[in-house]
Parts: sequence; structure tokens; C-alpha cells
Amino acid sequence: MSRPHSYRPFHTASTNRSQQQPPSSSTPTYTYSLAASFSAKGARLQPARDFYTFNPYHHIEPNPKAPRLDSTSRPQSGQDAFFISNIGSDTHNNPPNTASLAFGVVDGVGGWTTSGVDPADFAHGLCEYMAAAATSYPSGFKSSGPTGVATTHEQGCRPRALLKMGVERVMDDASIFAGGSTACLATLDAQGRLEVANLGDSGFVHLAPRRVRYVEKSQTHGFNTPYQLSKLPRQMARQMAVFGGGQHYAESAEDANVSVHGMAHGDVVVFATDGVWDNLSPEDALRIVDRVMGEVGAWVETEGTVEVGRRLRYMTHTATSGMEKGEMSVAARLAMAVTKEAKEASLNTKRDGPFAKEVQRLYPGENWRGGKADDICCVVAVAVEDQAPDTELKAKL
Repeated sequence: MSRPHSYRPFHTASTNRSQQQPPSSSTPTYTYSLAASFSAKGARLQPARDFYTFNPYHHIEPNPKAPRLDSTSRPQSGQDAFFISNIGSDTHNNPPNTASLAFGVVDGVGGWTTSGVDPADFAHGLCEYMAAAATSYPSGFKSSGPTGVATTHEQGCRPRALLKMGVERVMDDASIFAGGSTACLATLDAQGRLEVANLGDSGFVHLAPRRVRYVEKSQTHGFNTPYQLSKLPRQMARQMAVFGGGQHYAESAEDANVSVHGMAHGDVVVFATDGVWDNLSPEDALRIVDRVMGEVGAWVETEGTVEVGRRLRYMTHTATSGMEKGEMSVAARLAMAVTKEAKEASLNTKRDGPFAKEVQRLYPGENWRGGKADDICCVVAVAVEDQAPDTELKAKL
């Protein structure tokens, strides 16, 4: 971003399930495989390094007062950032809740560099604060805002409340001088309930075998001007209050669009910053995911239809042991495949992506061709029904 500012066929009828009711007690239960991949603008993608596979059994002690990673130890994602966290289980006495998760992507507003501000501080700081708040739920899930806004555990760990809490803590953090970002984050539970809060032009797609179930719409003020969170330096804020200073966009967590979706066995969601969506369409994402899921036997074609393969549950069940051997999980393979193609498309001067097509439509005189180079970051989640038939897993247990 360069501006401040069970092995079974699928039968779900709706492609937009944002208004669906919470699942009933008879709904199947799910666990999830999650991973992230990333590449900084101007850096060469290194597939053996530039990914992260989430291990729900790896305990991370949260530090709500100062959880931010040192800049030297951050993922090499440039001004983009991500987080993946268990919800709750913040003590060694509690086992991790492997099916109650929070995750998301954040895109730092690159225009702050002209003011001497590193946009990565805001983006990575926001993600670290949201991860700490989710992990320490419910004890650490309380608003730090001066007005006592209702972001307490009575509401549950919901994505918009989580975003609100993260923003409050960034605003209170004097080490984050200024900055801004977009954000797209979600929570997942054991009943397959995916709740999403999106602010700006990061976004996500919900995929099933050969189907795009849902595409998140961007929130923008105009072309290339997304909704964005923003922290102004005190002096700049005072000057703007007295003298003005042009239009400055600064949305709040309350402006985020919230939607609720139902996950099914074998469903895949891809959350990504605009470094992906400026260069790849939802159909591109489906094509990439379809190819990778087919290669590993997670989606299989049978008599002209594509269904969830019997190996999916086995592959995700053994993901933890595989990570210890340096192997990539299914989610990590998907995330890397999306990042790799987005990176290649961003550098291709002959392949017109969604950004190029929009420029051509709105500003034909600009003669924009090819991709749009940017930081790239995506998080992928794969849903696995606990009772899905899996003869291979049964034989191993």
C-alpha cells in the first residue's frame, strides 16, 4: 500500500452467509490447520523460510503490556503483518483450545514513510497486541480506553472487539509514534462459525471444491484510498486542529464490516493484504487452492465432481509431527502457493491483475500494464470435521 490515508459433496446453497444464524448444538465439530506466508516488496521470496505454520500446542506466554516483537525478529513481511492465536488458555495449567482461534492480516500504510515513520511498527504492533489479547482471554480481554468501552469478556472474543482492543493499546504505546493500517481478522470456533471484521482493502475469500463461496468487498473512500486506522503524532494532530491540513482519513474499529460464515469440512479461507488482491482475483485464488488441494489428495475428483478427499483429516492430524521435521502443512502449502503466484504476478509487466484492470477502467490515459509490486502477506485456514471418515487415519491410530 502506498498511501497514508467428511468426505462428502458440498450442499451449502448460499454464497454469502453473512446473515446466517449461529450453528445449533447438532452441528458437526471442527478443528483447523492454519499457516501464513509472506514476502516483502523488493525482496526475493524464499519458500523455505517465508512461511509460518501455527502449532496450537506451542505455548506462548503473552505480555499484554509490551508484546511487540523487536524489529529484527519480525517475519520478513515488510510493512504487512499477521497473527494467529489460540483464544484463551493463557496459563500452563490450561490446555490449548485447538478449535477456538483468532487470526488476521494487517497492511501498514506506506505513505507514513514521507513523515519519517516506519509503517511496520503500527502494523506489527497491532498484530502483537491482538494476539496477546486473544491468548489471554478472558482475563486480559478488557478495554484500556478512557471511556470504558464495552470490549470485555462478557461479549466473547469477537473480531471487531479484538481489533478495537488492539488499536487502543497501539494508541497508548508511546514507542509507536504514528502510523496506520488496514485490517482483516477473524475468529473461528469448533462449530465452524467464522466471524470476520474487515476494514479497508485487505480481505478474504471463502472457498470450497471448485467454488468461491464468498468474497469480501473492500471498504474505500475512492480508488486506491482504503478505509484505514490511523495514529497521528500529537504535534501533527494539534496543527491540523488549528490550521487544517487537508483531508486525513482515520477510521475506527467500529467502522469495520462484520460478517459471519459457516465453515464445512474441507473449506479453505484465504486472508490477504492488497499485495495479493491487487494481483490475483478470487478465481485465481480458487485455481491455486484447487491445484494444491488436488496434489495432496485433500480435494479429489470423482465422476466429474470434486469432493473432499479421505486423506485430509489424516494430513492435518499429523501436521504437528510433520512441522517438527520441517515439513510444510497443507495450510502452509496453500499459503506459499498463493504468495508465490501473487509475487510473480506483481512483477509481471504483461499480466494485468485486478489493480491494472481498475486503473485501465478509471484512468485509461495512464496506460498501466502488468502487476503492482507491494508487500505480500496471507493467512490460510483449512477446516477439518472431527468425525469425517478417514480410513488412513483410523489405521494409524
